[in-house]
Amino acid sequence: MTAIGAIALFSGAFLYDKRLAFIIPTITMLISDLVLGYQLALSVYLSFLIIVSLGFVLAKKHTGISVINMSLLASVIFYVLTNFSVFISSPLYSKTFVGLIECYTLAIPFFLNTLIGNIVYSLIMFYSFKFVQNSSLLQHNS
Repeated sequence: MTAIGAIALFSGAFLYDKRLAFIIPTITMLISDLVLGYQLALSVYLSFLIIVSLGFVLAKKHTGISVINMSLLASVIFYVLTNFSVFISSPLYSKTFVGLIECYTLAIPFFLNTLIGNIVYSLIMFYSFKFVQNSSLLQHNS
């Protein structure tokens, strides 16, 4: 999820056409799923649509701290939605509260990787864009 999560957050923050902000990460994920042979999971796509919406908040103010905070929130949303979907659809977990906790507990290592990846990719995307913007302004003003 990490690079696509960052793309979703970035799209919400910087694309003026909000339809494109939702379309770009969705198509990127769809292509990725097709190339890698993954099954289409509604919870994954729903997570990204919510993450794009988080990006709208970053459009107003995107400091390093706000990007990290939104990346953290995006990771939590992805973790909660996708693992709840796994719990519901998988025969591996008993359909009890204990089974739900087991599902979430076993997913913690994946959450940590997602969290680190989201933060790193998001910071790279946001600061690379800021660098390009500043470079363009410097060249334009010269």
